[in-house]
Amino acid sequence: MFGSGLSHSFNIADLREAAQRRLPTGIFDYIDRGAEDERLLVRNRKAFERLTLVPRSLVDVSRRTTEADLMGHRHAMPVAIAPTGAAGLLWHEGELAIAQAAASLDLPFTLATGSMTSMEKIAEKAGGRLWFQLYMWADRSLSFRLVERARAVGFEGLVVTVDTPVLPNREYNERNGFGLPFSPSPRAMADMLLHPRWLSNVLFRYLATTGMPTYENFPEEHRRRITQGGTRSPLMRCDSLNWDDIAALREAWPGSLIVKGLLNPQDAAQAFRLGADAVVVSNHGGRNVDSAIATMEALPLVLDAVPAGSKVLVDSGVRRGSDIVKAIAMGAHGVLVGRVPLYGVAVAGREGATHALRLLQREMDITLAMIGRNAVADLTPDLLGPSASRAHGDPVAGEAGFRRLEPTGPALANL
Repeated sequence: MFGSGLSHSFNIADLREAAQRRLPTGIFDYIDRGAEDERLLVRNRKAFERLTLVPRSLVDVSRRTTEADLMGHRHAMPVAIAPTGAAGLLWHEGELAIAQAAASLDLPFTLATGSMTSMEKIAEKAGGRLWFQLYMWADRSLSFRLVERARAVGFEGLVVTVDTPVLPNREYNERNGFGLPFSPSPRAMADMLLHPRWLSNVLFRYLATTGMPTYENFPEEHRRRITQGGTRSPLMRCDSLNWDDIAALREAWPGSLIVKGLLNPQDAAQAFRLGADAVVVSNHGGRNVDSAIATMEALPLVLDAVPAGSKVLVDSGVRRGSDIVKAIAMGAHGVLVGRVPLYGVAVAGREGATHALRLLQREMDITLAMIGRNAVADLTPDLLGPSASRAHGDPVAGEAGFRRLEPTGPALANL
């Protein structure tokens, strides 16, 4: 049933285009696009593209492996699945499909607070290494109840997202008549009718079984369907988040504490002083502050500011296995990917998410061979060539016309 969709997807850009064809415009844009003028989406990719590799030749690479240690465990590659809250709108129980794909490849999966599949079901049906992503709410007691619930069902890592104190400015959601709570405009409803496979595989399947999806990880008294609430609820406000909260979470959480959404070196250093096990250099995939620094530009600044050996992960903009190689060579402990498995799950559920992750692993394996490296531990800064500094006046989006988002536009293929 799904073979043709995946058999013609030879890279993540192909999967992205296939996902765009299968999803209603409002839902695709919700997962794919950025904030405001969306220049940071381009900067994230340019930062990877400016980095080059200096291969070694005549090296026996017949025993190479992509396996690596990540947060104290051995995994198939130094990659974890980033938290994404809309996977359940791309595929029926899309979070579970991605979690199962991650477990089959032995990669950590991060479940978002706003997901539509419960942490209990993920733990039972997917297994593997599980992390839970937390937004600190205005009523701190609600958040700490979620923390305890995640610990009780066996989640090993707590990923605290700290870069979204208010709702980001994503104007295309208004233009598309789409947002959360899920209340599509007549224009959006018409677009959904033009995507019958999505209607039958996702929306109608929910309606025929459980009804409209529910935010299953909200506290029971605040649990509601996606048509009734969500990120716009006052319950979800986190504009009072501060370092005291990180200290309190460190005291309450016995597992790995990962602080996600840091770009400032001083913030990263402070997180480690308060007992964080890792930080994620992240700009939320370009979805929050359009003027923010690219993560691969921020990464070396953060690494210089934290103690040697600190676990610094990075996300935002990873689309190739070679991107993973570059990040590790620069000094990152690991990489998080968010949109990559989303594109896959939108096309073919668990099978599609698995395909997306295997594409990254295959590309990473090829890159290791081509540059004369046998192991992730061999990826050191001397592998990186001189970075091309961006000339003043070089347009970030410029003539590429990023906001038009043509599905086949060459400048967009790898975003």
